[in-house]
Amino acid sequence: MAARSEGSGAAGEAAAPGGGDLRSVLVTSVLNLEPLDLDLFRGRHYWVPVSRRLFGGQIVGQALVAAAKAVGEELQVHSLHCYFVRAGDPSVPVLYQVERTRTGQSFSVRSVKAVQHGKPILICQASFQETQSSPLQHQFHMPDVPLPEELLTQEELIQKYLQDPNLLEKYRHGLTKMLAQEVPIEMKPVNPPDFFHRNPQEPKQLFWVRARGHIGDCDMKLHCCVAAYISDYAFLGTALLPHYHRHRVRFMVSLDHSMWFHAPFRADHWMLYECESPWAGGSRGLVHGRLWRRDGVLAVSCAQEGVIRVQEPPSKSKL
Repeated sequence: MAARSEGSGAAGEAAAPGGGDLRSVLVTSVLNLEPLDLDLFRGRHYWVPVSRRLFGGQIVGQALVAAAKAVGEELQVHSLHCYFVRAGDPSVPVLYQVERTRTGQSFSVRSVKAVQHGKPILICQASFQETQSSPLQHQFHMPDVPLPEELLTQEELIQKYLQDPNLLEKYRHGLTKMLAQEVPIEMKPVNPPDFFHRNPQEPKQLFWVRARGHIGDCDMKLHCCVAAYISDYAFLGTALLPHYHRHRVRFMVSLDHSMWFHAPFRADHWMLYECESPWAGGSRGLVHGRLWRRDGVLAVSCAQEGVIRVQEPPSKSKL
């Protein structure tokens, strides 16, 4: 079982992922917004899922970047709440319009509208707080799991599946497409779900996750923006785990996404993402998530609801 390293998650790992000087594409490209005017920015795309819709985590992360540019350096984001109102079009850039909703002594709120083709695709509210201490502190305990160094990456798992001579061709084609994608996130599942035998499982999953490349000790707001990008990856799929044996997914898309930031962390260091789905129904699924630093500190909490439409199983003929 996992042993915990000591020290802050913001400085607990000296070596940068991937060798030390390769800058994370999330910082150099995805989250590097182009300023167009006061509180107006343009975002670029990097990775587009096979659904050909923009990745929701990209839009949330870029919206948070835009909001963070409209507050002082002394403020840190503590929460954000987003609604996805339209599918993102990967063929055109996204414009981010920031409204300085409130600037207070301790807390400030910024509203962001992500726009394509003249219409909003996401509405986000982010709240920032001046760092304050408090004697009131508690948290849940981090699950005891194998360390990331003991696990295979998602790419290594796919390569392992592809070597199985009994793998059905439809799965082989899908896995090959997944392997060809340049996802800027590295992931190591703790208990990989058995998608190919379609066995029902608990609506829970755990995986270690981090941004590819090196980000370094920079403004904590940037690490929060990277975590916003990461948090949407494979999140809603947690709600499907009990149902793979009976249903095939026709359509799945996020409706909203919320995050709460609790403690400093490094998004380019391994964090444990604990995901669970307490409920699904009415063509929707609800998921909760917790991002843990490897020293056991709860860094981020997340919640999301999404639309999940499935293909109904064929009805049994009456005798």
